[in-house]
Amino acid sequence: MPEGKIVKALSGFYYVLHGETLIQCRGRGVFRKNKITPLVGDEVVFQAENDLEGYILEVKERKNELVRPPIANVDQAILVFSAVEPDFSTVLLDRFLVLVEFNHIQPLICITKMDLTNHEENEKISAYANQYRAAGYEVILTSSETEMGIELLSPHIENKISVFAGQSGVGKSSLLNVLRPDLELKTNDISSHLGRGKHTTRHVELIKVGNGLIADTPGFSSLEFINIEMEDLTFCFPEIQKASEKCKFRGCLHVSEPKCGVKTAVESEEIPNYRYEHYLDFLQEIKERKPRY
Repeated sequence: MPEGKIVKALSGFYYVLHGETLIQCRGRGVFRKNKITPLVGDEVVFQAENDLEGYILEVKERKNELVRPPIANVDQAILVFSAVEPDFSTVLLDRFLVLVEFNHIQPLICITKMDLTNHEENEKISAYANQYRAAGYEVILTSSETEMGIELLSPHIENKISVFAGQSGVGKSSLLNVLRPDLELKTNDISSHLGRGKHTTRHVELIKVGNGLIADTPGFSSLEFINIEMEDLTFCFPEIQKASEKCKFRGCLHVSEPKCGVKTAVESEEIPNYRYEHYLDFLQEIKERKPRY
């Protein structure tokens, strides 16, 4: 039986990419019975008489899945943040990073609009970039206008499913236009181009860019830490996790415990103070979260 990847789901149809051919499929009733919903990004086994009449027979095991947006087997999240207009936000970036880390998805930080920065802003962004690199993250500084950094970004997209995520207005669609000019996306228009207007909010589509696939999406329509527990948070900050190995007490939350390796690393400036402050804020948010019933 042939196998392929679901690249679009819309109105009960699943569009399966098999080689260079896109085949319109329906799901077998057995999926509903077993409470399996095929997702964009799924590797599937299917049968088809022609390009318009196919049936998905089996959904292969997933390595991960997101609920909002509904997508599976994501290789990386490209977190797109602007240097200016809107100003770079470490707290929002750290919130995205925690959610990505928790879902076991490789993050890549892409800071856009570098052509709009003055000398002081450029120095500030470069310093932030180096601090995130020191924490273990890949950071690429880009400009859609000058195409700065595009040659560094392109190889990361090859042979992967990537999710573009970030707040609106940071230049995600401009970046995609540079990566694949024939899309001709207008700024802020990408959602309507992909058919995700207000009536089709669950529509996710993978766009082919080179040999990779990109889903443009807010990434996480909810930025709340719904499923993350307090003890999980350490593992969502790589540099905090590393420093926690020197904590005296197992299960240390790095708040007021004695002989805490993380607090020592903050004091010695191995961990930037703002990263630790965000960790404490997120920890308090999780602690005060209302229980779900």
